[in-house]
Amino acid sequence: MLSLYLSLAITAEPTKHEWKVDDVQRQAIVYASPPKDGVKPPAVFVFHGHGGTMQQAARSFRMHEHWSEAVVVYPQGLPTPGALTDPDGKRAGWEHTPTQKGGRDLKFFDAMLATLKDKYQIDPKRVYATGHSNGGGFTYLIFSQRQDVFAAIAPSSCGGAQHLRDAKPVPTFHIAGESDPLVKMTLQQRTIDAVKKLNQCESDGKDWAKHCKRYESKSGAPLITYIHAGDHKFAQESVPLIVKFFKEHVRKD
Repeated sequence: MLSLYLSLAITAEPTKHEWKVDDVQRQAIVYASPPKDGVKPPAVFVFHGHGGTMQQAARSFRMHEHWSEAVVVYPQGLPTPGALTDPDGKRAGWEHTPTQKGGRDLKFFDAMLATLKDKYQIDPKRVYATGHSNGGGFTYLIFSQRQDVFAAIAPSSCGGAQHLRDAKPVPTFHIAGESDPLVKMTLQQRTIDAVKKLNQCESDGKDWAKHCKRYESKSGAPLITYIHAGDHKFAQESVPLIVKFFKEHVRKD
């Protein structure tokens, strides 16, 4: 309990940042502790699911508490038609293709990354992304479009195989619920298989942690699957393992 208390005690205060992207106001919550001993901090982008908010993502993931040294960004999506729900696009979400909304979310990411490099002096070789549901699918999408940015990714409860056809290997941590009624396990398994093929992984995984299998990779980009018995709800207990996985990977030139 003492170690948990100390961890929470040094968590940075949230700051809301705003950007104007193609004349549209965008915003995100950023947690950033002062750099230690001049070491450039890592950066983690956390994308909420369809209908979610940046505040909800911060409460659900709590990435800033589990990795207080990192600059953690919780961006806010815009009203977007959903792939499975909300066809009229009344709720906030993220693009499903690079051109669905003129690339507005990719441009937003570029603006955020530029600010992190300038204002927070982040380590460009330690940039990571995670997200749940629509945010997980966007994690796969944004990686496919910005392959020279990320050291590792951790999508949750989503598909994404279609984004990996022309991608290069990337260390991946995929979270899935066996009883997910919205994003069926069969769809997620296709994505997991696509990551295995992309990363040149071994067919059999080895136990890495509870619920986790690690698939070693000839390309140096392992896959870890976190498959639990639950439904579409985000598995909050996976976050410390995501952090552990991210810490193992630094992007190579």
